[in-house]
Amino acid sequence: MSQPAARTRIKICGLTREEDVDAVVDAGADAIGFVLYPQSPRFVPIGRAAELASRLPPFVTPVLLFVNEDPAASSRALASIPGAMAQFHGDETPAQCHAGSAAGAHRYMRAARIPMGAAGIDFDLVKYAQEFSNAQAILLDAHVEGYGGGGKAFDWSLLPHVANAHLVLSGGLTPANVGDGIRVLRPRCRTLAVDVSSGVEARKGIKDAGKIREFVAAVRAADAFASPQ
Repeated sequence: MSQPAARTRIKICGLTREEDVDAVVDAGADAIGFVLYPQSPRFVPIGRAAELASRLPPFVTPVLLFVNEDPAASSRALASIPGAMAQFHGDETPAQCHAGSAAGAHRYMRAARIPMGAAGIDFDLVKYAQEFSNAQAILLDAHVEGYGGGGKAFDWSLLPHVANAHLVLSGGLTPANVGDGIRVLRPRCRTLAVDVSSGVEARKGIKDAGKIREFVAAVRAADAFASPQ
């Protein structure tokens, strides 16, 4: 008897409008990201993020993205949105992530910024995952100017096996390439999720409902392809 396919979970990040939140939910994504980094073109203040998050049905997780935020401020933001988890995307240490997640009261992901090109092989992902062992997942993003959202992909094939880690693949994903990323990385980790922002946009901060549906369909197609026979 064939085994069920692994289900790749999906996060759509950088939401700023009600209609985009609704489109993400309708497409079947598992999580929605709100960027609380003022320098980002996708920035929303916490009050706006709370308004948008209030539209979410059960079992869709709101994720708040912080970049080098004061731990007390990020803890307050998390407390203001029921069920929210944190994504620390700057230069935060393990201690700062712990403090910024209200001393572990909220779950968090830690972004790993992977160098572009051949330099990616020098990033010690095994050590990084051990350093942030209290994170629920390690999010893999390309190291670009600023902190994410650049629409650039790193070389997935250079990453090592991290058998005990939950990984979230990000950075330059689109409906056209997400299946390749899933096939490359799924065997190298405990579980795999994907995270997209610019790859489903009409322009920065404005999502395209059609691209969102295409992205989710591409992920589900990759899951079906990987199903054991």
